[in-house]
Amino acid sequence: MEGCTDEDLERAEQACIHYDRPVRIRELRSAVGCDAVATNRALPDLAITFCGLACENPFFLASSAICTNYEMVARALEAGWAGVFYKTICKQDIREVSPRFDAVGKEGTPFVGFRNMEQLSENPHEVDFDILRRLKKNYPNKIIVASIMGQLEEEWIELAKMAEEAGCDAVELNFSCPQMRLAGMGSDVGQDPELVTFYTAYVKRNVKIPVIPKMTPNITQMNQPAMGAYFAGADAISAINTIKSVTMSPLAAVSDKKTISGYSGHAVKPIALRFILEMVKNPIMKNIQFSGIGGIETWRDALEFIQLGCRNVQVCTAVMQYGYRIIDDLVLGLQTYMAERGISSVDDLVGEQLPMFVLPSDLDRDTMVFPKIDREKCIGCGRCYISCQDGGHQAISFGDDRRPHVLGQKCVGCHLCRLVCPTGAIGLAKRMAKPDRS
Repeated sequence: MEGCTDEDLERAEQACIHYDRPVRIRELRSAVGCDAVATNRALPDLAITFCGLACENPFFLASSAICTNYEMVARALEAGWAGVFYKTICKQDIREVSPRFDAVGKEGTPFVGFRNMEQLSENPHEVDFDILRRLKKNYPNKIIVASIMGQLEEEWIELAKMAEEAGCDAVELNFSCPQMRLAGMGSDVGQDPELVTFYTAYVKRNVKIPVIPKMTPNITQMNQPAMGAYFAGADAISAINTIKSVTMSPLAAVSDKKTISGYSGHAVKPIALRFILEMVKNPIMKNIQFSGIGGIETWRDALEFIQLGCRNVQVCTAVMQYGYRIIDDLVLGLQTYMAERGISSVDDLVGEQLPMFVLPSDLDRDTMVFPKIDREKCIGCGRCYISCQDGGHQAISFGDDRRPHVLGQKCVGCHLCRLVCPTGAIGLAKRMAKPDRS
């Protein structure tokens, strides 16, 4: 929008009709502000290495429906994605169901969570490896990773060798698909540390390219299979795959039948970050790299994974909702953030938040922060009062003036009120010693 006149923007508004009204582009520009619109001036390079591979940025397509053929991946790479973890290749006959997707929304947001019953690539494995060969030939500076899944030792080895022969830069071992029809595949493997160790070792002994096991979140302790992969020689670990789940929409039924399947989308991000944190903080695995997956929609989401130690991130559900074009936000957003902080390399961001995380027993329990109400922003809706009364500590009064008042002798600083405030009128006061309530 930089350099556009009001007349230009007015014409753009008329061309961009959203349902029954124009998109209010001029108001959006005013809200964003000219200073927030980044330019190409002095923006840092996002190049980073992953498993010794030179990546132009840390943003990759995750193995899924968003990368199932040559044309799709080529468009994504040309749009600016650094590489692709191609949809998982296998030797089994894959027959998908219809419909196979469902979404969980909240307050008008359609993709808070996304559930899918999709399995692996439906293409013959020879066709997929030919696609990967052509992609690497035509996009030599992009990173092409083959995701594979075997049922027996021989299949894992055969598929990994075919990936290497096709010129793939690395191979990802899918130990985590939650909806395989056949036993002994997918998350059945990822839940068994012994199988993870054996299959990783088999592949690692037979190829020279980096080997990246993909972990399942359908387990209490991901560290156990991850350590098996580490001791077997894995070069990196991908996490997480989708979470086993159930949704009840009749529109997602298959011939009136339903099943357990995988859950992804923004709702799973905190769970993915938890698994990443536990593995990165494991002192035994200090020399392994991580690829973060789970609920990444914006550059801020990606940054959180990087700050916990990931050297790249994989995106799926957000692409399914918004398309490959989100790479523009991911790249420009991260570049602008780094420029504002004076950071010149993504390496400086990797793991920088790890010192902030401690055990629950090590948290400060002697001080507290009271909520602070901004009277200018408060609209007197009473949301904070209701939540505190029925879900907190009855520490907010709400009188005839329709304004909330914090009762200091009752408030424990939980900040439920701040989270439910629709206008951002509740912030943080100064941290102080807990008051004596004896």
